[in-house]
Amino acid sequence: MKSTILAALTVSGFFVAGLANASEELAKKNGCTTACHATDQKKVGPAFKDVAARNKGKAGAEATLVAKIKGGKQHPPVKASDDDLKKIVKWVLAM
Repeated sequence: MKSTILAALTVSGFFVAGLANASEELAKKNGCTTACHATDQKKVGPAFKDVAARNKGKAGAEATLVAKIKGGKQHPPVKASDDDLKKIVKWVLAM
């Protein structure tokens, strides 16, 4: 029984790590990390970890950030699809 639980946790850990890597790649591919953002330091825009900390526990944070990024008022235009943008925002908020 313990080995089954351990195996399930291991597989889910690899799955989560894979999603994180995929989302990080989406951020790179769509230009988020080229000059504007970094995970742990401010560039032109805030560090992703700061964004996550600022939005921690806020209901609707994901939708708010997606709308803010797509709105273009406080953020330059993005080339990411809506689906990719949602994945990137989820990844950032999970930090």
